[in-house]
Amino acid sequence: MIKLIIFDCDGTLVDSEVLSNAVLVEVVAEYGLSLPIQEALTIFRGRKMDECVAVLEARLGRRLPTDFLPGLRVRIAEVFRDRLRPIDGAVELVRAMRGPICVASSSLPERIRLSLSLTGLLPYFEGRMFSSYEIGSWKPDPGLFLHAAHAMGIESQDCAVVEDSLPGIRAGLAAGMKVFAFQPHEVDAEIPAEVIVVKRLSELRSMLVSA
Repeated sequence: MIKLIIFDCDGTLVDSEVLSNAVLVEVVAEYGLSLPIQEALTIFRGRKMDECVAVLEARLGRRLPTDFLPGLRVRIAEVFRDRLRPIDGAVELVRAMRGPICVASSSLPERIRLSLSLTGLLPYFEGRMFSSYEIGSWKPDPGLFLHAAHAMGIESQDCAVVEDSLPGIRAGLAAGMKVFAFQPHEVDAEIPAEVIVVKRLSELRSMLVSA
């Protein structure tokens, strides 16, 4: 029986992946690196930011300046304030939930709060937002999901995870949780067979609300 539903944030509740990666592509172009947006999405979706920077530096053949990440985050926040929207069906889905829900994201706590606030989702998750930066554990390690379950007082086997990225999907499975993969476009061929794939968040309403 599912007693807690853990949502990822970026690309699952808020339509941020294309926006943030478009800013990334724009910024790295200023350093002389040409990177197509689709390639950026494939490489960086769901990954720890330090790993993303390491990939960029390897391609550039040099270190990025210390102000690269802070500057990037400022520019992403500016774009979010202007253009960020919830994933279609996200507000309706969380509003319909009858049991406990929370967010567990690899993003910084302030970015999680900003994203949920801008999209009208914050009231549904206030006080129930968990960040990898708070505990030093990043997906696909299951630590963040296990931490969220413990903080919510629910056994891991009684939790469900809603994720869009392969690292997040793997983290949910490693935590021993039921995993739903939100794949609105092309389904990742590496998603394990035991994961339930959905194309629209509206598909989850009957699965999760009745759970």
